[in-house]
Amino acid sequence: LQNEINEVPFFDVQLPYELALKIFRYLGKAELGRCAQVSRTWKVLAEDEVLWYRLCQEEGFLLDRSISDHSCWKLALKSCRARERTLKTNWKNRIGAVSQLRYELGKVLCAVHSWDGVVIAGYTSGEVRLWDTRTWDYTAPILEAVQAPGEAGARPHVSFVRINSSLAVAAYEDGTVSVWNLLLGREPIHHYQHNQRIQALALGPGGAAVATASGFEVKVETPDDRGFWQTTGTFEIQKLVNFLNLVPDVPGSPVTVAAAEDIVYLLKAEDPGRVLHSVYGQPVTCLDVSAHEAAFGVKTFGWLLNEPNQILLYNLETNQCLTKVGNSIGDFTCVNLHASPPHMLVAGNKDRRVRVFDLRRSEAVCSLYGHQLGVSAVQMDDWKIVSGGEEGLVCVWDQRMGTKLWEMHARHPVRHVWFNSHSLITANIPEEKNPRGSSITDDDLTVHRKYRGIIYSYEFSVEQQGGDSVLPICRSSYDELTGYSYNIGLAVPYDSI
Repeated sequence: LQNEINEVPFFDVQLPYELALKIFRYLGKAELGRCAQVSRTWKVLAEDEVLWYRLCQEEGFLLDRSISDHSCWKLALKSCRARERTLKTNWKNRIGAVSQLRYELGKVLCAVHSWDGVVIAGYTSGEVRLWDTRTWDYTAPILEAVQAPGEAGARPHVSFVRINSSLAVAAYEDGTVSVWNLLLGREPIHHYQHNQRIQALALGPGGAAVATASGFEVKVETPDDRGFWQTTGTFEIQKLVNFLNLVPDVPGSPVTVAAAEDIVYLLKAEDPGRVLHSVYGQPVTCLDVSAHEAAFGVKTFGWLLNEPNQILLYNLETNQCLTKVGNSIGDFTCVNLHASPPHMLVAGNKDRRVRVFDLRRSEAVCSLYGHQLGVSAVQMDDWKIVSGGEEGLVCVWDQRMGTKLWEMHARHPVRHVWFNSHSLITANIPEEKNPRGSSITDDDLTVHRKYRGIIYSYEFSVEQQGGDSVLPICRSSYDELTGYSYNIGLAVPYDSI
């Protein structure tokens, strides 16, 4: 009888089914459950697929599905909420699988970046490698670089790497930049050269724009409509650039934010020399950019106690300072604005504290102390914070309780932290690129692996842990030609040796 209901009784009024459905759209899950107990007709109406599909979409579940993909959206929402509770429990109790994305034969780890579970890493051997942690594929394909016929010697070190949904970019010590398309293979699709060493590299999160800073010059490269790369803009800066970011979701020509010592520039093709912020003698210590705002830490004069170090938030459309947060004696070393919840900002400081600020009230929501040295990387969502320190400690915090859930320690400073709802990627990158005992050969195995840096991948999802919770040492394919004497390949019953 469900499809034959034409009129629904609302006390002493008979309403059409479509009109009654519009009234029920204003109810939540609990109210729909109570209405389902009124009568058989109301039960059919309260369990309508349109209502539960809308509730599932509003809570952020199965956004890429249509209403015809599930026969019962009420059960789909129930399973999604149960999965979310299990996932949060796994995060809090550190239940999951951890893997080490180690490159055995390369030299020291130089730079790491990640996007949606895909990790890119550059080494002192000049090689750039990829890992896709979403499929647990640890073969780490090499992205080949462009070499001239006469360049048969050792390749330069990798300085910076960046990755987004479609592109991967690497900058080398000799000023060269290579761009790869992740869908077209390992050969670079674009390559250009700077005359000096590159100080900063930026890649747009969604577009195909690449910005590099070398010396007093900032160059922006983008492809045209036919796919041919060209220089969109070249900007002359008065000072050396320390930080560089591309503003996401900008229609037309790309917009770049560059921090050069104590000046912050907003670089556009139509207005190349706009200064966003400039105070003499107050250098910028960190920078992050969202679609409409830019946040950066400013180091003030040490002898002015009434003016401590702060984080400034600017509107990129009006070029006005919206707010100033933070009153700290130490320098702000990292700030995360683009991945934080709305109206929130998280920052790390040299005073070993992680601070969360509410931008609407211009005050700190919580201050967490847990690193022996300064904080080097940080990210947050609506309930947790992940921070990395110079001493190599990764801490996971419960934001609302202000307590530390768990921590992991490695030898080198944490330079990269990224997480989503079910996975976490951290990178410990050494400061020393020539460790003790290393020789001039690229495949030198005499140096212990602890000097080379390491990338950790954590997976907390139940679906991913089914067959992949085996220790990484037991998942070897046994096709390596060389290895360390202490890296024993253990055998499990289904391995093919």
